[in-house]
Amino acid sequence: MVDWKRGVRRVLYPAYEARLSRKLPADRIPRHVGVMLDGNRRWARAVGRDSAAGHRAGAANIEPLLAWCEEVGVQVVTLWLLSTDNLNRPPRELEPLLEIIEEVVDALAVAGRWRLHPVGALDLLPDPTAARLKSAAERTRDVEGMIVNIAVGYGGRREIADAVRALLAEHAERGTSLEELATTLDVEHIAEHLYTKGQPDPDLVIRTSGEQRLGGFLLWQSAHSEFYFCEAYWPDFRRVDFLRAVRAYAERERRFGA
Repeated sequence: MVDWKRGVRRVLYPAYEARLSRKLPADRIPRHVGVMLDGNRRWARAVGRDSAAGHRAGAANIEPLLAWCEEVGVQVVTLWLLSTDNLNRPPRELEPLLEIIEEVVDALAVAGRWRLHPVGALDLLPDPTAARLKSAAERTRDVEGMIVNIAVGYGGRREIADAVRALLAEHAERGTSLEELATTLDVEHIAEHLYTKGQPDPDLVIRTSGEQRLGGFLLWQSAHSEFYFCEAYWPDFRRVDFLRAVRAYAERERRFGA
């Protein structure tokens, strides 16, 4: 019975995906999609594997996701791979995860299809990991394809604090007094110092694994984002799930600030 159902899915899903893709309105595609790749460890437990196996399964799903985004016309993707809180995990769990992240970032750079941009507190990462991220960004600097933000050692509060710190340092160099700065400071001044400066804010944020919270992801940038929560663990997230998320976004009436 199970094999029969799987056979039916293999036949029907491609047709369903093609129909979903055809019906997406070209003028309502999100420019920037943020993805919280959640559920790797729970997926691993569900299939009787260790957490490293879950992270590897999740890593294998990243390049397909980017291809799906590219296919529908997304311009920027932000992938949250590791939070600042995750850096407090035990070394026996953190070290394999960092190694997997380094491998997947290298693979994306080698593909040469996307411009990689690390976002996060790289100074909190081990030197080899930070070096690999910077190298991937440099190697893809001239690629004209979709921008892919790699959020590693990322926390939304830390990003805002870093932005304010950079803003204060910049004005200190100019000789601006705190009183002068206080009278002219506005939201755009802070936005210009975020990790994603110069990019459009995310139109759509997707979180997998059924969790329905932001968890500190793109806190500043997501003020007007639409959110889509998917029950599938990240390694099981399929093209059809992505297309459903984009369809849900396209069907919503966006009310900026309301």
